[in-house]
Amino acid sequence: MDNNDRFDNWNQPEIEHGKLTKWNWIVQHPQNLVLGEKTDIGSFTYINAMHGVEIGNGVQIGSHCSIYSISTIDNKMGKVVIGEGALIGTHSVIMPGITVGKNSIIGAHSFVTKNVPENVIVAGVPAKLLKRRDE
Repeated sequence: MDNNDRFDNWNQPEIEHGKLTKWNWIVQHPQNLVLGEKTDIGSFTYINAMHGVEIGNGVQIGSHCSIYSISTIDNKMGKVVIGEGALIGTHSVIMPGITVGKNSIIGAHSFVTKNVPENVIVAGVPAKLLKRRDE
C-alpha cells in the first residue's frame, strides 16, 4: 500500500476554538489557521493560531507537539509557516514567527526558535541544523 493511499479520502477537519478535533488535537483561534490538504496532525497537539499558522500540503506533525503564534512568557508573537511536506517529530515545540521550510524534518523533542531552511534535518533544544536532506 502506498503511504499516500491513506489520504485518498482526506477531508478538511472540523475545527472549533478550544475543542478537540475527532483526532484529539486542538486549535485556539482556528479562523487564523490555514491547513493544507492531506495533512496529518497527531493526537494531543496544540496549535495557537492567534497571529496566524499556515500548514502546507502533505505536512505530518507528530503527537504532543505545540505550535505557538504567541508566547506570553517572552512576549513574542508572529505567524508560523510550515512548508509543504515538512515532518515535525513528536513532542516538538515551534515558537512564534518561525518558518519551517518545505520538505524539512524536525526531530522528536525539538525546540524550534529559529527559521528552518528547506530540505534540512534539524533537532535538539534549541533545534540545530544536522544535515541537508540531499546529502
